[in-house]
Amino acid sequence: MKKVAVVYWSGTGNTAAMADLVAEGARNAGADVSVYTSAEFNSGMMSGFQAIAFGCPAMGAEVLEETEFEPMFNECEAMLGGKCIALFGSYGWGDGEWMRNWEDTCKADGAVMACDPVICNEAPDGDAADACKALGAAIAQ
Repeated sequence: MKKVAVVYWSGTGNTAAMADLVAEGARNAGADVSVYTSAEFNSGMMSGFQAIAFGCPAMGAEVLEETEFEPMFNECEAMLGGKCIALFGSYGWGDGEWMRNWEDTCKADGAVMACDPVICNEAPDGDAADACKALGAAIAQ
């Protein structure tokens, strides 16, 4: 059974809802899943998981949340080489630039992307909810 972490930050609850759906998809695919907020997770925990799904909404000018999530993620970056990861997050404006930049950073760090990132406008419902579950299943493989 693959050990998977779902690590997220959410300001409005939309990315938290996505994290729950990602975790559900991974559990349904047979993974042992642990869910953490970015305040609960740190780089010392990275080695305890075979795969990690990171979730963060777009903030400001389409950037990662800067006070909690980004510092945690920056700390974990040195351990992304060869690690299976997936990315997800919500947005309320823009075109997903923050996610494209984030994915490029992860690839440059040597991360193995389990699937394409999932973004949704506001709360995940319908197709976005299904995409979150599919991301969870992909990270569990």
